[in-house]
Amino acid sequence: MSQSFDIHQAIPILREEVRNLATPAVGRVAKKGRDPYRVLISCLLSLRTQDKTTWNASARLFQKADTPQAMIALSETEIREAIYPVGFYRRKAQVILDVSRTLLEQFGGKAPRDLDDLLSIRGVGRKTANLVLTVAYGLPGICVDTHVHRITNRWGYVQTKGPDATEIALRQHLPGEYWIELNDLLVPFGQAVCKPISPLCTTCPLDVMCPKLGVTRHR
Repeated sequence: MSQSFDIHQAIPILREEVRNLATPAVGRVAKKGRDPYRVLISCLLSLRTQDKTTWNASARLFQKADTPQAMIALSETEIREAIYPVGFYRRKAQVILDVSRTLLEQFGGKAPRDLDDLLSIRGVGRKTANLVLTVAYGLPGICVDTHVHRITNRWGYVQTKGPDATEIALRQHLPGEYWIELNDLLVPFGQAVCKPISPLCTTCPLDVMCPKLGVTRHR
């Protein structure tokens, strides 16, 4: 963990910065009732898929089925057609059916409120599980996707090789008051400002405090 990057100074700046940026698709789904099942499914759809595509695919799918009971009544082909063109849509259709059946068979048709229970469901990874906990249930968790991993390493706040290691490091060092909101802040910030390639450092409000570790070219 960096001893120089001031996370307490950075978070209020980020809150202000993202006020006018687009809310990530899963967050928009959550705002419509905070249904844990809808959050879970939309997060599965979002993996390796752009936000606009995720949002539209989620809307089409939930028009057909927005509960595990209704979902397993659909055929895999119907789910494929509803979610296309999300990335890996054929595989995701299978996963959605498998997850829905598991929820019905093992969890009473509800997305569990426990991290280990969520991770026990085949097809649910740490990012998805933490997003369900934080966004749907408001429970402590740190959702680490590619943006959170990339940006916190650029800050030097953590020094890790992948998202899972980043989550572990953040759980050890990030103040608990920032756990739930970190993903909501860094996803839109990463999409619009701290981009994977050639980030917009000259207009970034954190420019003077960011060491830009690993950045070879910026605008």
